[in-house]
Amino acid sequence: MVDLGLLHPILSQLNSGVIVVDDEYRLHYLNNFIERHAGLQLSQVIGQSLFKIFTDLPEAWLKRKLMSVVDLNSPAFSSWEQRQYIFKMPHLRPVTSSSLYMAQNCTMLPLPSSVPGQTLICILVEDATDAFVYQQQLSKTLLDLEQANRQDGLTKVSNRRHWETQLKLELQRAQRYQHPLSLILFDLDKFKELNDRYGHLGGDFVLVELASLIDSLLRDSDLLGRYGGEEFGIILPDTPEAGAKEVAERICKAVADYPMLFNQQTIRTSLSMGVVEFSPKEHQIHDDLIRCADMALYQAKRNGRNQVSVFAPGQTEYQKKVK
Repeated sequence: MVDLGLLHPILSQLNSGVIVVDDEYRLHYLNNFIERHAGLQLSQVIGQSLFKIFTDLPEAWLKRKLMSVVDLNSPAFSSWEQRQYIFKMPHLRPVTSSSLYMAQNCTMLPLPSSVPGQTLICILVEDATDAFVYQQQLSKTLLDLEQANRQDGLTKVSNRRHWETQLKLELQRAQRYQHPLSLILFDLDKFKELNDRYGHLGGDFVLVELASLIDSLLRDSDLLGRYGGEEFGIILPDTPEAGAKEVAERICKAVADYPMLFNQQTIRTSLSMGVVEFSPKEHQIHDDLIRCADMALYQAKRNGRNQVSVFAPGQTEYQKKVK
């Protein structure tokens, strides 16, 4: 039989928590680790209900766990990966974490008692905060890498590779389910002149400002991407030509009306936009859709810029692109 009094000098030195309760969840013992982290004194809480002492415990879940230990006379376990903690105690590590509380691995063991007819359960609490924090940091790093792999470094919208990948997927979906799909290509009018006047920092500023503005005007299901330089594309799933033209005209007007302050100078610019709706007969691959939107875009430029042009079936290739 176990005598907790004899074991106390050993248990008090452990860098893990030890809690002992009976089958009615009354506290019989806790060691220095628990006293220190939970701000308790054994002499003040002994004999009280575990759930009265730790009011934040997942009571129904923990009772099932503890009763399985008694009924089966076998250990039970809870990992921080399944449940970050059972006992809500602050960790004492000088680490940056999304949680102020100690992550825990908890083992529940049946414990022989020196008192006849008494059933005891020992709960071992291991501080797993380091593993929890390292896993958080790793997950954040992987998420950042994934985001960087699909995001344009300057404007923070989708980069060309990710944007084209999504366009291919949306094209396949439109072909399979016969859903409408539209594409908008646009670029900034006379961007070279803007760069020459305000410098490349000014040009970059305008790209960032307009990307943010345009992205705010789109639905969550739409995807804005930087196709190259000052040229961008918008994928509009489940959107026919008329809806895409309406979106493009709204964006075109918003940009033309949007003053941008750079180095105490107000910059205004405009867009030329080409719109095309997916047609199974004309667009077998995503490049076909891009080519048609591109033709409509440069038709808008030839028509005077700061406007939207819709691709007309049978429209011929342009000879020279107008900036």
